[in-house]
Amino acid sequence: MDNATVIARFLSWVKADPDRIFLDTASDSVTFSEVDARSSAIAVGLTRNGVGPGDRVGVALQNTPEFVYAVLGCWRMGAVVVPVNPMYRERELLHVVQDSAMSALLADLALAPVVEALNARGVRLPTWFGEGNAPYRLNRLFDLLHDNAGRKFEPYPWKLDDVALLTYTSGTTGRSKGAMNTHSNLAYQGTALPRILGLDPERDAILSLAPMFHITGLVLHLVTAVGSGCRLVLTGRFVPAGVAALIERRKPTFTIGATTAFISLLRDSEARKRDLSSLTKVLTGGAPVPPSVVEELEAVFGFYVHNAYGLTETTAAVTTVPLGVRAPVDPVTGSLSVGKTMPEVEAVILNDDGTPLPDGEIGELALRGPQVSAGYWMNPDATAAAFIDGRFATGDVALRDADGWIYIVDRKKDMIIASGYKIWPREVEDVLYEHPAVKEAAVVGVHDDYRGETIHAFVSIKEGADVSAEALQAHCREKLAAYKCPTEIKFLLDLPKTVTGKIIRRELRSG
Repeated sequence: MDNATVIARFLSWVKADPDRIFLDTASDSVTFSEVDARSSAIAVGLTRNGVGPGDRVGVALQNTPEFVYAVLGCWRMGAVVVPVNPMYRERELLHVVQDSAMSALLADLALAPVVEALNARGVRLPTWFGEGNAPYRLNRLFDLLHDNAGRKFEPYPWKLDDVALLTYTSGTTGRSKGAMNTHSNLAYQGTALPRILGLDPERDAILSLAPMFHITGLVLHLVTAVGSGCRLVLTGRFVPAGVAALIERRKPTFTIGATTAFISLLRDSEARKRDLSSLTKVLTGGAPVPPSVVEELEAVFGFYVHNAYGLTETTAAVTTVPLGVRAPVDPVTGSLSVGKTMPEVEAVILNDDGTPLPDGEIGELALRGPQVSAGYWMNPDATAAAFIDGRFATGDVALRDADGWIYIVDRKKDMIIASGYKIWPREVEDVLYEHPAVKEAAVVGVHDDYRGETIHAFVSIKEGADVSAEALQAHCREKLAAYKCPTEIKFLLDLPKTVTGKIIRRELRSG
């Protein structure tokens, strides 16, 4: 976007080509001028209800046109967007509402009972809900749009270093914190990825596979669509068969999604029947993808999944595997590379004492670049702890080879030490994924009086498959040193995950 905010870039498309289709759903299409009018109505409606510049407004909607209207409407009138998971329960929503000092909420109807529970506790938050049936009268987002239709709202004069998003971390390591993603962070991302992928509004369309209430979907779908001018194909709530049918009909060319989303497409018999050949620019992020899954996706659907890597605190992506290039696999750890750094991004591997390590050495990945957030909302201690010599310390253990390829080995806190040996769960998980019966796998360290820690694996099995724990242990012994093999394997129907598909190992550890 080259020093233009997202809303300024959006309005430039409205002026240049108002009748171009910007949003597609399974049943409808919406032009730039229609999105302009509806986002303006949101801005007017929020202002008339007492929301002002700098106020925090929660947006808890699925991948629908209303999500786009809400986010652009907030930025238009000067509000800071707080993306919220519509599946939150009372405790989770209360934390975000109170921590951000939220002024208003635009929400999916599924959150209505949770909001009512907060109201009963005295936490009263002006809320407008999306469409659906409810047993009681609610403020509707439709009314906010309808009552203010035709009213124009001149865009707020944002500065690039102003906060655009308060994006709460997924909480895999404990209580979530609000990362302050600035308009400058978004301006960079809105142009960097389109350039890397060669996105062209005449040829390309973007599939919203990742939830847009998470940083990946909001930035790499919505912001990237605004930055490139490409059509945005909205999936609603993720249902594998429905998403596959939508791809076949609307023919998007680019998407990014979690490994688990792609696995769900692979395991759905209806999805496997669909033609997904329009997808030629496919990335995955959120959690590392096993090499065996990449191979199966290419065999079934015909597209090669390019790894990418990023975090909430880096406003989504910082590395990508270039199109047309196959990611190398590190011969020591077995990790598939997450790519090379995007332009202007500095990545270093740090030793335990914070000093940089040479290529080929394993340590903590630290990053500096135009998409790194300004820190954590109202939390100077956490902000100070997250940065080492001006670089954001990711908490991810990684290595970089001599050619600049970066490999994520594991989370620093998840390393297992058994009988003095260091074991990275990812390596064991990748071996488990190679077994034809395994759908998903996660490995954790469990306290052991003799060894210090012992390795437990949690596995879900593909539909129709049958395998024993003993068979999986034998499979691991064929491919791993004995000290890396799980001493116990437990079978679950599904593994606990964040909304972005990251398996929550701490729940497995504690459960």
